[in-house]
Amino acid sequence: MVRFFVAPETLQSHALVLSGENARHARALRLKEQEQLLLCDGQGQECLCQVVETSPDITLSVLERRPSRTEPAVEVRVYMAYPKADKLEHVIQKATELGAYEVVAFPSSRCISRPDEKSLKKKLERWQKIAISAAEQSGRGRIPQVTLLDSFSQALAHASTADRALLFYENEDAFTLKMALEGSYRSVSLMVGPEGGLEPSEVLQAREAGLRVCTLGKRILRCETAPLCALSAVMYDAGEF
Repeated sequence: MVRFFVAPETLQSHALVLSGENARHARALRLKEQEQLLLCDGQGQECLCQVVETSPDITLSVLERRPSRTEPAVEVRVYMAYPKADKLEHVIQKATELGAYEVVAFPSSRCISRPDEKSLKKKLERWQKIAISAAEQSGRGRIPQVTLLDSFSQALAHASTADRALLFYENEDAFTLKMALEGSYRSVSLMVGPEGGLEPSEVLQAREAGLRVCTLGKRILRCETAPLCALSAVMYDAGEF
């Protein structure tokens, strides 16, 4: 079923009209009267609607308001130290498809990529558009927020509030993700370092902040592979697959 993301306040009315880019998209799809579609507020709520008129405006009637049926019950936030090139774009796109609640980027000691404030503003706009596009393509009811933090310490403080706050480190060989996910949980933080990994002092800092340091197995995964691997495992454990 076709879905469109709209501002949350748009869903409060019983008589809805598609406008702007949504209207252009709907006309390109040649929607007809009586066809059904979904309007999503990007925050987990949606309306099942029916097309009433297609000219001069595309007007809709609301059939049902409901929580999105495609959102996972567990909130998983992905924390990634700034990687090189367009690797973060790849992670944002795929993490959105897999059901991530939020993607958080931050600097760490071994980051090669250190974008300045001006370039970060432009990058953030592009990254958020990637999340929107991936949410539309994958049928999400929520658009994950892309968040930028100023420091590793801020990222730890942010991540530590989850029921399961995890950091993946190539030199950890005893505590596994399977162990970390034992028991019930509603929220999970998954943190990875950049291409060169994290400094031992940063791993210690993470432990002190309350994060559990985990291994993702005997093979060393690339920085863009590790968070997607972990996110997939969490979704499987939570019964989403």
